[in-house]
Amino acid sequence: MSTISSPSVELSSYRDQHFKGTRAEQDRLLRLSTTLYVGNLSFYTTEEQIYELFSKCGDIRRVVMGLDKYKKTPCGFCFVEYYNRQDAENCLRYINGTRLDDRIVRTDWDAGFVEGRQYGRGKTGGQVRDEYRTDYDSGRGGYGQHLKMARAFKEQGPLQYRQKENFKDVDKELKTMVPARE
Repeated sequence: MSTISSPSVELSSYRDQHFKGTRAEQDRLLRLSTTLYVGNLSFYTTEEQIYELFSKCGDIRRVVMGLDKYKKTPCGFCFVEYYNRQDAENCLRYINGTRLDDRIVRTDWDAGFVEGRQYGRGKTGGQVRDEYRTDYDSGRGGYGQHLKMARAFKEQGPLQYRQKENFKDVDKELKTMVPARE
């Protein structure tokens, strides 16, 4: 029996560089998976909102919200696991590229959630992409972490800056330095 493939449900070129296994194993798991990676979420998007939108495509087994590994707060991604492949394919067809919390949602196949992957992989705890962002994005924590660190370094000098712990103090100080945008 052959299946009809749609470009919207085919595997993308992205592969998780932290996958424990061979590329062939990862590809096999991706082709059988019922789990999706969901990106570009607002830091304020709730699990309930994810369930409400994604359940329109089928029954959801579970949602795992992505968290900052230090602060344990949402950091803009999640994993959605469906009970069957067809529902996940429908999600890729119909939800990828739609708006949630005024942001364009991106979905992609995931080889299957493994404990520990819910944490951001960036040096500051969140997602790597948010560390390098140079624009102001209120839905994703303001300015990128590298820009915040550079401004703090410029304002405070190297010694005071190096004494900061996990950049929490830098974030607090930058809120007073950078004007808030509405």
